[in-house]
Amino acid sequence: MSSYQHVTVPREGERIVIAADGRWQVPDRPIVPYIEGDGTGRDIWRASQIVFDAAVEKAYGGRRQVVWMEIFAGEKATRIYGKDAWLPDETNAIIRDFKIAIKGPLTTPVGGGIRSINVTLRQIHDLYACVRPVRWFEGVPSPVKEPQKLDVVIFRENTEDVYAGIEFKEGTPEARALIEFLGAELHKEIRADSGVGVKPISRTGSQRLVRRAIAYALKHRKPSVTLVHKGNIMKFTEGAFRDWGYELARSEFRDHVVLEAELASGTPPAGKVVVKDRIADSMFQQVLLRPDEYSVLATPNLNGDYLSDACAAQVGGLGLAPGANIGDHAAIFEATWGEAGDAVERALAKTIEQKRVTYGLERTIAAKTVTYDLERQMPGATLLRCSEFGRAIAANM
Repeated sequence: MSSYQHVTVPREGERIVIAADGRWQVPDRPIVPYIEGDGTGRDIWRASQIVFDAAVEKAYGGRRQVVWMEIFAGEKATRIYGKDAWLPDETNAIIRDFKIAIKGPLTTPVGGGIRSINVTLRQIHDLYACVRPVRWFEGVPSPVKEPQKLDVVIFRENTEDVYAGIEFKEGTPEARALIEFLGAELHKEIRADSGVGVKPISRTGSQRLVRRAIAYALKHRKPSVTLVHKGNIMKFTEGAFRDWGYELARSEFRDHVVLEAELASGTPPAGKVVVKDRIADSMFQQVLLRPDEYSVLATPNLNGDYLSDACAAQVGGLGLAPGANIGDHAAIFEATWGEAGDAVERALAKTIEQKRVTYGLERTIAAKTVTYDLERQMPGATLLRCSEFGRAIAANM
């Protein structure tokens, strides 16, 4: 085991490793680094740990166990590593060494320095797929008539698009230089008092995201993968995302998929995943009016940000939409409850635990013992703190 400055590696656990063929190899006592989080993150983490430990114990009766190891980011890191150390180098080294981490919500620094710890983590570790499963739990208040019809897994590209952070403030030398270049060399006139940004979308980034989405759909027997884009306007970025997605589907999954345009009728061949696409603004209507026609969505970064929150609103809010940030060499998960997709299965091998967590969550919500975000919408509900909610889920497994 490596030695670190402010983190002690538990002696009783083992590391998760990724084999040469990309498969995750998980020991019976995997060491999982966790970041507690800031503000409410501390209580959320306490609740999450209670649920995770109870699920593993009930599933394996002591034969398997997660060994937790605290690492630091956000406000707590500045108290340990120094006032400007919002995301210490040691934390990133540990994530690289142990391949996985789970975190609570973190404060975004105000002023200079890191713009967003979450975005920085994704970029440093190339966590290119943000995986957001969104489904409804019976008893949760919803603004729509039939929330049970929405059951989607969103694969949002995590490293490109406008989130790449290539932008320049109005009036700066960089902004002026870029505006002048665009005008002089490419004959694209932009007002001199503009802030400017660059929106990169690559074939590599698009296809590895779509590859993961299609592989997920095949493994979990989902009926379709929908490429969501604004390619009717942004033809060479989001339009290219669509084209590259179809190209990947045809070249790598030809025997397992059928393109929507190839269907002579509305019924696809048995066992095949339908690959289709929708314009982003139309997709917002579709998830409201015809949500049961969609199962896996693959999107560029900004579209996925909007859509994942919009879908979460239909099933009760963001607290019911867990997230995973996944790359080929590491994965970081948000400290929320519920199923977190194929990556959690591969990283923690916890399909049995997932079912227990889901069952406990369903029973706890049905009993109207919930946290503030749901309690204020449910007449007659009992208000619980996050840690109390976690204990209730564990008791109901």
